[in-house]
Amino acid sequence: MKTFDAPVPVRRRLSSPRHRRAALAAALAAALLGTLGNAPAPRTETVRPAVAACPPNLLGKATCYTGQDANGAYYAMAVPTQWNGSLVVHAHGGPDLGDSSDPSRSTDDLGRWAVMVEEGYAWAGSSYRRGGYGTRMAAADTENVRKLFVSEFGKPKRTYVHGQSWGGDVAAKVAETYGRQPGAYDGALLTSGVLGGGSRGYDYRVDLRVVYQYYCHNHPRPSEPQYPLWQGLRADSTMTSAGLRARLQECTGFASAPAERTALQQRNLDDILAVTRIPERALESHLRFATFTFRDIVSNRLGGRNPFGNRGVWYSGSHDDKALNAGVERFSADPTARRDLSYDSDLTGKVSIPVLTLHAIDDPTAFVEHEAAYRATLQGAGRGGNLVQTFTTETEHSALSDSEYANSIAALDTWVRHGRKPTPRSVAASCADFDEKYGSGCFYDPTFRPAPYASRIRPRPGGLAWPAMTAAQERAWSRIDGVGIAP
Repeated sequence: MKTFDAPVPVRRRLSSPRHRRAALAAALAAALLGTLGNAPAPRTETVRPAVAACPPNLLGKATCYTGQDANGAYYAMAVPTQWNGSLVVHAHGGPDLGDSSDPSRSTDDLGRWAVMVEEGYAWAGSSYRRGGYGTRMAAADTENVRKLFVSEFGKPKRTYVHGQSWGGDVAAKVAETYGRQPGAYDGALLTSGVLGGGSRGYDYRVDLRVVYQYYCHNHPRPSEPQYPLWQGLRADSTMTSAGLRARLQECTGFASAPAERTALQQRNLDDILAVTRIPERALESHLRFATFTFRDIVSNRLGGRNPFGNRGVWYSGSHDDKALNAGVERFSADPTARRDLSYDSDLTGKVSIPVLTLHAIDDPTAFVEHEAAYRATLQGAGRGGNLVQTFTTETEHSALSDSEYANSIAALDTWVRHGRKPTPRSVAASCADFDEKYGSGCFYDPTFRPAPYASRIRPRPGGLAWPAMTAAQERAWSRIDGVGIAP
């Protein structure tokens, strides 16, 4: 039986005339610059939340707000009509690759996770100040939207950070960086999280990039300018996602029925999937990441330096492993580039708040072995007691059952309020009550435990110990001028 604290009336704080004038001036400046050439307005003050249309699934259930913070990040907020007094701060996945903040991202995510608001929680999410990679930047923008909510509506009874996909890494970084501040965050919910961090979490995409090129020879083609594959794509390339898809189809026939593929296409596809251990249905999306997001990481965030390596990796599962390993492109990471990516996105495991995770066993994008890496990270930091992990038999990455999301936030809330740490079995058992309301199903497997990360992602030399970045290493690196990825 679900219980909430008594509903809390919403008390918006009125701004001063000076603040209102500054906000109006900023809005007018933005409008004027927009008419002069779509250039983004320089932001010096935050524009306060303005009432906005709610997503259709929240009409009549909440009051919704949008705004833009002083760093240029758009955000969305929602306060339910029957607010239980607590707040969920959401960190979105991706990363998106636009140059600036996308106002639709936070409003779209509010619609996707409206279940949190339907359960009585206020919700706040940032679109981040720009697209492209930057975990610490995204964590800072997530923390900023929490502060904006507090300044507008007062301090919630409890605050939970939630992250999905890459947002799981962002939310975990929020928990480590800001969770020690008294009253900032009371717990974290990480769903479908990329929890292996950046320095190891993309190694299987590095492998895909080089293995694909070994078999396909069309990314780049011999007739095109050549570049090292760790770049993902040369900085000045005009290739589109559609163009990449056409090359993948040309080489593997992945979009065709098996009977329509040539013998060579089928063998290429079989070899690529067997060696990389990537599900066929997710092959295109992983290759997009290893192309366009790698380009962003290398060219836009690391000044052209290489954070990736594959020396010492033995590729197996193909029809001719010896030839593959002799012919595949090899490279080593630039130590400073790897350091900066690690500092930006790896996790130390030093969390002082309860953390609950939810992950589909057959997640085709963020393999469930990321959870094994995260458990090893917290255990390596002596914080394993702060973690409960749950798993479902679902086969999706971007969205799991609403019944499970509602159940998860309720289990975390109960843990925080009463100090009773749940178990995978108790979380699974409580889902039925929520499924009566949402009817989206409960698919928990409380006996499942993921295999070690290295069983799925081929480890690099020295890459078996967790955490990938210790708290001591983080402190040491933080003293280096310009370390990490710039906001």
